[in-house]
Amino acid sequence: MIRRIERDRSRFRDIVRGRIKSDLRKFVSQGEMFGRKGKDLISIPLPGIELPHFRFGDNKKQGVGQGEGEPGDGGEGKAGDQPGEHILEVEVPLAELAEILGEELRLPRIQPKGRSELVAPVGRYIGIRRTGPESLRHAKRTLKAALRRQIVAGAFDPEDPCLIPIRGDRHYRSWKVKNAPENSAVVVYMMDVSGSMGKEQKEVVRVEAFWINTWLRSQYKSLQIRYIVHDAAAREVDENTFFHLRESGGTKISSAYELCARLMQEKFPSSSWNVYPFHFSDGDNWSGRDTERCVELLEQTILPHCNVFCYGQVRSAYGSGQFKKDLDAKFPKDERVITSEIPDRDGILKSIQDFLGKGK
Repeated sequence: MIRRIERDRSRFRDIVRGRIKSDLRKFVSQGEMFGRKGKDLISIPLPGIELPHFRFGDNKKQGVGQGEGEPGDGGEGKAGDQPGEHILEVEVPLAELAEILGEELRLPRIQPKGRSELVAPVGRYIGIRRTGPESLRHAKRTLKAALRRQIVAGAFDPEDPCLIPIRGDRHYRSWKVKNAPENSAVVVYMMDVSGSMGKEQKEVVRVEAFWINTWLRSQYKSLQIRYIVHDAAAREVDENTFFHLRESGGTKISSAYELCARLMQEKFPSSSWNVYPFHFSDGDNWSGRDTERCVELLEQTILPHCNVFCYGQVRSAYGSGQFKKDLDAKFPKDERVITSEIPDRDGILKSIQDFLGKGK
């Protein structure tokens, strides 16, 4: 019975996985992938999957639910004759969601920078010693020692084997700790929150950031996320503020890059972290001189210490789109700089593929 339940459960998971994979682009563009999020699971509404259920027909016999009264008694309103849409919420592990994304976009696994490894203690019961708590007694080694002792002493009778370990026979598992590399990463999100970046543009960034985080979490042992907003000035904020704040000032991109560089130097040095700065804006900047300052910051303080720098330009009715052109002209062959045009929600998956498709 248990095997049958597990088989049915596995078959259902395959159905859910197939539905997510086949409709991934629609889910992303329509924002339907967001249900209740937990640390390791996300609850996803999937229309069109119907669980097995009982179907009631005519039953002339008396039974549960039978008795006096006519169908419809006790309710108000008029019944419809059309079936409703079946929407089932299923919980999907984020690791599985990352795997689906990787298969769909053909994303290579990331090879962390060799020097960006944190050494963490890892313990296992791999040793044996003569002392320890009884809960860790190694039964096989203890019985072997008792057998060896009795054979040497001539006390072992093969016709009537009886092994009674004494204190000197007892062996115990021991805990050995060794240092093992633990790759860690930090994502620094920067976004223009000036008046030209509206609600729809922020929603595009929010959806894209969710998928980027999902993939990177599947590649690294631990992942930290920091958020920087800017108009004419930059500051670090929490996640909720990042996606909902809107200012009315101008745009000075270099303020965000300066704060990002300072954050990297003070808290996330490349000797211990794989660093991923992502910047999203509609392409407007205060002046050409500030764009020159941005290029200077990238060349001198950000690019030498990050895995890859990603700039996503979200199209808006008010943005000029000039900043992406400037970056493309300045870094035409530098694989550390990746720029992507995001016209709308339909462009999110293409942008993710641009950013993560190099496996860095």
